[in-house]
Amino acid sequence: MYRKAGVIALLLAVVLTLGFGTSHSRHSNRTRPNSRERKVQKKILDQMLSFRQYVSDSLSVEARKKQVDVVRLRQVFLKARLLFKDFEWAAEYFTADLTRRLNGPPVEEIENADLLDPALARGIDPMGLQVIEEFIFPNYETVNQQKLRSEIDHLLLNTDYLISYFADHQLDDWRILDAAKLEIFRIISLGITGFDNALSLNSMAESSRSLMSLQEVLMRYGDKRKDSVLFDALKDGIAYLRLYRDFNTFDRAIFIRHFANKISTGIAQIGQRLPGDKIRYNRMLRQEVNTLFDEQAFNPNAFSPGPEFHLTNEKVILGEKLFYDVQLSGTRTRSCASCHNPDMAFTDGLVKQEDIHGSGQLLKRNTPTLLNASLQSNYFYDMRALTLEDQIKEVIVNKQEMDGALGQIRQYVSGNKHYRLLFDRAFPKNRGAINPDHIANALASYIRSLTKLNSRFDDYMRGKDDALSKQEIHGFNLFTGKAKCATCHFVPLFNGVTPPKYVQSEVEVLGVPGTLKDSILDADLGYFDIIGVDSYKYAFKIPSVRNIKKTAPYMHNGVYRNLDEVMEFYNTGGGAGLGIELANQTLSDENLHLTESEKKDIIAFMESLESR
Repeated sequence: MYRKAGVIALLLAVVLTLGFGTSHSRHSNRTRPNSRERKVQKKILDQMLSFRQYVSDSLSVEARKKQVDVVRLRQVFLKARLLFKDFEWAAEYFTADLTRRLNGPPVEEIENADLLDPALARGIDPMGLQVIEEFIFPNYETVNQQKLRSEIDHLLLNTDYLISYFADHQLDDWRILDAAKLEIFRIISLGITGFDNALSLNSMAESSRSLMSLQEVLMRYGDKRKDSVLFDALKDGIAYLRLYRDFNTFDRAIFIRHFANKISTGIAQIGQRLPGDKIRYNRMLRQEVNTLFDEQAFNPNAFSPGPEFHLTNEKVILGEKLFYDVQLSGTRTRSCASCHNPDMAFTDGLVKQEDIHGSGQLLKRNTPTLLNASLQSNYFYDMRALTLEDQIKEVIVNKQEMDGALGQIRQYVSGNKHYRLLFDRAFPKNRGAINPDHIANALASYIRSLTKLNSRFDDYMRGKDDALSKQEIHGFNLFTGKAKCATCHFVPLFNGVTPPKYVQSEVEVLGVPGTLKDSILDADLGYFDIIGVDSYKYAFKIPSVRNIKKTAPYMHNGVYRNLDEVMEFYNTGGGAGLGIELANQTLSDENLHLTESEKKDIIAFMESLESR
């Protein structure tokens, strides 16, 4: 049975939730919605009511038959999912937490807030369409019929809550357009990759249905002449999805470049013309972007502790100097750069780094890259740090890593004339008063400056036709399709921060072996040691595959020396394919049946993600 990786809700989501319209009537400058807003709201409610009625009259009825017709049950379920896709764009935007009860990942979830007090951590049971899918695909078992019925009852109840919300809340024009644009990004990164229909793989039909629903909404906002590119792309994109429906052979590169990017750009242009006030939010994906692949699409400051921690040129200059200074370590022999070498994508090329004291003892885990480290919500493989500043402080004082002391570092930099000048420039409001937070923030700012989404792949998605070879394009289509890599390494960041809102990170239980010599599970319990919930034993943060060519060896323990070994591990079903019995493995245990040529194409694509 396939189970998607656990989702960790970021504390920052509490702040960002307002950006997705949790309480529109309170934030609007108007007390009464206009005619267009009312019509869109009524359409959404009608779609939700149709979904509820179909689930009640068809899906529930089929699941309650004494002799279940499995073929009919599957047909009804797939139609129910299509009906959900009619209003997904609105439900996910305005009521994300509630919508997870209708179509959330089929695994136990943990709130990121529980990191503040792990003793209170508890799992949130999965529910909704993805859970129901597992009872129907790939095999239906009569023994699970009562559980299936119960899940359908939950689905109906939560749909009632959703309907109640949308009947009572005003929708503003600009939020409607923002939600529509994010749905295009959801289709690109989740819809056509099989993220939420991992077993039925009806991705093209569902994505087509989503576009059709948006098409009807956007007709109320666009101008047929001014927005002809948008409406042509919508019509042609829907046709393309209908024509090429096979999950494994669908050309996602063509769909994104020729249709999806034009659609999101067109929606953005309508939004720019829209009169009236719009609220600005601190999102990692900038609010004003045209496509997911815009050069400045992602905000490296989004996960900083607050505005006063945002990077500046002065902080970056200071942070870079600190980064290379061995005086920050207790032995005066190791700097940050000792383990994060710029020539190796800010890794060290080792399985595991040695203890700073030269004892021969190795550190617990492999050294991760710092490139694009700002574009994630948690740090360390076990997710224990919520900000770069927290991560930096912990590394500095760790007895095995740097064995430093923030107080002593403060004394050192305060006694250095050049450092005092740099600190005064970086923190002008605190001239002459250096504290550990300034030190950590300067280093974090330097790391945030290492945000580089400028690979050949990015050039290709921005319109440069010859930026990728045919092999690399085929590799991208495999990565986002048959190989299912993109269901964890999400386009375009290729890390585990879930699009399109980018406020939550995922972990995965892969079943990584301790060595290549045998098939014994690595003993490191990962996120479980932090959160203490059984389903997260052996779970680790999903890293980015950008710059992967330079970041070997791979996995949290550095067990795989090259990408060929990594591909073979995934191709055969992770730990399960090695014979490791791990009940909570979230990676599918099914063989992907990738050919040697296909694996090479995927590797070629991943290597095209190297920053310049």
